[in-house]
Amino acid sequence: MKTSIKLAAIALAAFVIGVTTSNYAVSDVPANFKVAVVDVQKVVASSSQVKALKDEQKKKGEELAKFIETAKTNIDKEKDAKKKKALEAKYEKEFKVKRDAMAKNYETKLIDIDKNISSVIGASAAQNGYNLVLAKGVVLSGGTDITDEIAQQIK
Repeated sequence: MKTSIKLAAIALAAFVIGVTTSNYAVSDVPANFKVAVVDVQKVVASSSQVKALKDEQKKKGEELAKFIETAKTNIDKEKDAKKKKALEAKYEKEFKVKRDAMAKNYETKLIDIDKNISSVIGASAAQNGYNLVLAKGVVLSGGTDITDEIAQQIK
């Protein structure tokens, strides 16, 4: 019986310590702590910069397709096997250079757009007194949705 009383006392002490620690951890959050959520996909989809980049990529993709067709036509016209191989190598090299330049340009512009969107979100959060901004997809409940406000500023 003494053992069960000791165990109960230890369990009670552990419970009290746990509750006290839990309350202390929660008490560090200020009462006026404001959380905002943003639907990033919606903001990106409404961005004129993203639309322009997609149009640019489509145009460059079409140019690349024309280049490939021209290369195929020129290679097919060549009858000499050695010259044909040299022509294939030349066009393959040119294609790689064009494709890599296109990819690098796309990546650079995408990074710039991301930085711009992030800075708009940060500035809006600071202006409106939000302490934390989270992506809407990771929040189950709560937070003030500022997606439409951000989307308007991004346009």
